[in-house]
Amino acid sequence: MTAEHRRLAEYRARQANWKNWGPYLSERAWGTVREDYSANGEAWDYFPHDHAPSRVYRWNEDGLAGISDRNQYLCFALALWNERDPILKERLFGLAGSEGNHGEDVKEYYFYIDSTPTHSYMKMLYKYPHAAFPYGDLRAENRRRDFSAFEYELLDTGVFEGDRYFDVFVEYAKADTDDMLITITVINRGAEAAACHVLPTLWFRNTWSWGYPAGPMNDVPGKPLLTRMDGGIVVQHPTAGTYYLYAEGSPEALFTENESNQARLYNVPNASPYVKDAFHRYIVNGEHEAINPAEAGTKSALHYDTTIGAGETRVIRLRLSNTPHDHPFADFDAITRQRITEADEFYATVQNPELSDDVRHVQRQAFAGMLWSKQLFYYDIEQWLKGDPAAPPPPKARKMGRNSQWNHLNNFDVISMPDKWEYPWYASWDLAFHCLPLALVDADFAKRQLEVFTREWYMHANGQIPSYEWALGDVNPPVHAWAVWRVYKIDAKQAGKPDRPFLEGMFHKLLLNFAWWVNRKDADGRNVFQGGFLGMDNIGIFDRNQPLPTGGHLDQSDGTAWMGFYCLIMLKIALELAKEEPIYQDSATKFFEHFLHIGHAVTAMSDEDISLWDDEDGFFYDAVHMPDGRLNRLKVRSLVGLMSLLAVETLDADTLNDLPDFDRRVHWFLDNRAHLSVNVSSMMDSGKGTRRLISFLDKDRLVSVLRYMLDESEFLSDYGIRSISKVHEANPYTFYVDGQTFTIRYEPAESQSGFFGGNSNWRGPLWMPINFLIIESLQKFHHYYGDDLRVECPTGSGNLVTLGEVATELSHRLTRLFTRDEATGKRPIYGGSDRFQNDPHWRDYVLFHEYFHGDNGAGLGASHQTGWTGLIAKLIQQSGGE
Repeated sequence: MTAEHRRLAEYRARQANWKNWGPYLSERAWGTVREDYSANGEAWDYFPHDHAPSRVYRWNEDGLAGISDRNQYLCFALALWNERDPILKERLFGLAGSEGNHGEDVKEYYFYIDSTPTHSYMKMLYKYPHAAFPYGDLRAENRRRDFSAFEYELLDTGVFEGDRYFDVFVEYAKADTDDMLITITVINRGAEAAACHVLPTLWFRNTWSWGYPAGPMNDVPGKPLLTRMDGGIVVQHPTAGTYYLYAEGSPEALFTENESNQARLYNVPNASPYVKDAFHRYIVNGEHEAINPAEAGTKSALHYDTTIGAGETRVIRLRLSNTPHDHPFADFDAITRQRITEADEFYATVQNPELSDDVRHVQRQAFAGMLWSKQLFYYDIEQWLKGDPAAPPPPKARKMGRNSQWNHLNNFDVISMPDKWEYPWYASWDLAFHCLPLALVDADFAKRQLEVFTREWYMHANGQIPSYEWALGDVNPPVHAWAVWRVYKIDAKQAGKPDRPFLEGMFHKLLLNFAWWVNRKDADGRNVFQGGFLGMDNIGIFDRNQPLPTGGHLDQSDGTAWMGFYCLIMLKIALELAKEEPIYQDSATKFFEHFLHIGHAVTAMSDEDISLWDDEDGFFYDAVHMPDGRLNRLKVRSLVGLMSLLAVETLDADTLNDLPDFDRRVHWFLDNRAHLSVNVSSMMDSGKGTRRLISFLDKDRLVSVLRYMLDESEFLSDYGIRSISKVHEANPYTFYVDGQTFTIRYEPAESQSGFFGGNSNWRGPLWMPINFLIIESLQKFHHYYGDDLRVECPTGSGNLVTLGEVATELSHRLTRLFTRDEATGKRPIYGGSDRFQNDPHWRDYVLFHEYFHGDNGAGLGASHQTGWTGLIAKLIQQSGGE
């Protein structure tokens, strides 16, 4: 057991609160739904980036490379100024939804380099130009460009030319649970000396200005205070206690209040002359009266005014501790080195030693990104809808507007985010995928994440799991049960025993969610499901969240496959629980029966029944269910048709022998309802090692679907499975209705569609989560068929391989997105970017994008979506990185 494992064990036993401090600050709190009190729900416009330096946040704080305690009472982050920027660099900048030609996007370069699960050691890098940050240029040029043009990025502006920038490394090492050693290393990469003002900033989340009575979710009992002491700052907080920020050198201490600058924002007088943007006004504008001469307040900074020579390094050391220290830096370097060594020792137990150095490097940065992307998420819908007592009441329209049906929701937890800039709010299906790689390093945190979303203050009374802040009632694919099962198995393997209470408790909550799907998303009650966009935003020819131009509704092949997938996971969990409690055999039988009904509906061909399977093509499609009952298939070859692969499970003979009631009922059902299993594989025939198979796909249909999927002119790229077949590049699919034309084509990079703001594209690129699920399904099919079933991979190559080998090949193709090509030395994710491919100060920092170019693998979408793209860490763990 390493030192980090001991810390995890101490935290789990509630012996030491090693996770009290962590990277729980957002990278962006402006432009979020929580801060939007408007009538029209235009969050980007209500609280824009321009307001962020001067306006106090209601719900959570943001900062550059920051940390906070888990209640976010006390926050620490970095501010910078290069004597050219118009504002202090206190937070990350990006484009609002209406400003980008492909939707919102962060316009900064920062990298999460390392973290342990207790955050005993953390490291990140921010790249800061010498030149003025080109806020206006980035906005203007991206507004000018249309869908057909690439995004205009910070590198494109030329501010990094001649290496005129600073590398700013921020490291945290915990001496104890509430004792943080902070190292800020600023390196001038340029050929000339350059000024860099460094302001380590310490402040309180404003909990006192909103008019609520004291309480753990509202005000703290009394206002906190920061004051000057020799060598640093004293923190006094009524709930968090007393802390001391020690600083090396003789920095200037600055103080103000974390209160909005009403005069700047709204042209009304300020209650106090000392407001949130005081440090900007003092340093950038020279307004000496902006800071509090009494050296006290609720926001403070230590101002290091430095000029750094060409190629030189400046190191700043600080210590934030709840314990007074006479010599705070005496053991600083030794403890920091020790934590780095302990982090290495921890990951040596996690990572396969046979992996290449580059693959281990990619995997460790993936873990780092997952762990840095935690955030305190605070959102009380009832309060938010009513408005705050000390503020003007919100418009009445809000009471019937966004999220008004979720007034039970009260979130105040540290949650794994997709990323902390573009998506600084949870997304439930993203989070399910996060939990697999997180379980490899911190299974308790992964289990807690899954549990919290089914708690009564998250899950709706009707059983729906909240989707995401922008629209809690949107429908995400039902992957929560799958994540519960996979985390349960990963945890059991690591701990040496299964956590049955976790699995049983989750099963009962998931029953409520399953019932919501059945009751709400089966329009005709015939086991063919709708669901809307289901996370795959613009993969359809229509906006699947809106009424169809044809009338009627859309019968979704993917929605139905997701429900088959959900059925089988619930069946698997019920059988696991039945090993100790036989009564769960009843539930298992019910899920088996339901699966057969769904499978029959999606594959049957008769005058009375719906079928989404096309015998002529040998593929599944969505279908428009017309008002008069006619069914028109939409013959778009996309992931919609591949989702059928996910609805698969295998059962071994021992399970059936140990559960005789289930085995007997299954066989009765197959004997007496044989018509339901004609077109599905349903346990009649034993496979490898007497295993039984349950799947939408019999052998012939499986081979047919795989023929498309493994065809390089269709779905198979050098780096995984595309979201739409490449065949639609030259042959777009067009649907005509009432004089209107709807067309969809293969688009390997950014979308040409405005669906969902144009910032999400399922019309060609590669998406890690779906690739991951396909790989797992292929492994399950291989468990049944073994070496007896071989398919061509790629299609037409004559190379016959097992389905297990196909799964491994896809895993390796996905891994090659991030690793250096042996021939060229380049990482596909960075495309033609010379700086990222060749510059020694850039090329080994890996970004985990939201999705990837369908042909060349270049990273696209949100650049720090380490959430579900962090699944690459799990793929590397199970399949290596060759």
